[in-house]
Amino acid sequence: MAELLTPHGVALATRGLDLAGVFAAALQGGAIARTERLDLFGFVAVGVVSGLGGGLIRDTLLQHGTPVALTDVFYLPTALAGALIAFVIHIGQDAWDRLFTALDAAVIGFWAVAGAQKTLAAGLGWLPALLLGTITAVGGGALRDMMLRRVPAVLGGNALYASVAVVAAAITVVCSYAEQPTLGIVLGVVVALALRLTAYKRGWGLPSGLDWQPRSRFAGALRRRRRGEPVVERAGRATGRSEGAARRLRLRGARAAPGTRRRKPSE
Repeated sequence: MAELLTPHGVALATRGLDLAGVFAAALQGGAIARTERLDLFGFVAVGVVSGLGGGLIRDTLLQHGTPVALTDVFYLPTALAGALIAFVIHIGQDAWDRLFTALDAAVIGFWAVAGAQKTLAAGLGWLPALLLGTITAVGGGALRDMMLRRVPAVLGGNALYASVAVVAAAITVVCSYAEQPTLGIVLGVVVALALRLTAYKRGWGLPSGLDWQPRSRFAGALRRRRRGEPVVERAGRATGRSEGAARRLRLRGARAAPGTRRRKPSE
């Protein structure tokens, strides 16, 4: 534990989490490729994009040399291994669904922590660490979904996703500023796993849109116009008020307003 507290130990732990995220994301991409009935090349392409996409985006934005996925000899083989395992092993649909959920939670935790830690190690502040930790966690999945012409999971429609990455990255940042980086790594991963799995099981999610609507007459007229409904309600009320006013004027013996038809007493 004492060695993990050193900068070298934290760097090793970050690299281990990064590789674990690559493998889990590539396996997850392979599982999706199986549901799409892709061939071997499709498994490899989807697995590599899913496994390396988030890290490539992060390292490109950091601009600290060539992305680590292209310089470290373990990254690409790790992604290929995850995709090929998903290609070779056939598991039932229910088992794949459970495995997919667990891998999804693991990827978010591993990469959010690794991305935030790498950003802090590069000398940037807490806000870039939150941003790049989140991008690292969701970037590969977003590229994978766009490749398969699916709505990216980060855009919603499921349980908590990007918000879990933000929480994990925030825990890492706070612990790093408190000079407890090892605690931040462990706690960030554990919280991300627990929060993501609980949100999936209980159906937690962010609101997709507010139902509040302006109550003014102008807003109501706009809504009716958009629906193609005739805007006659206000005119009808105004006509009713004018007829009532004319009737009261006649009862008082006053002259009716111009354009108002007089009614005979026998009517």
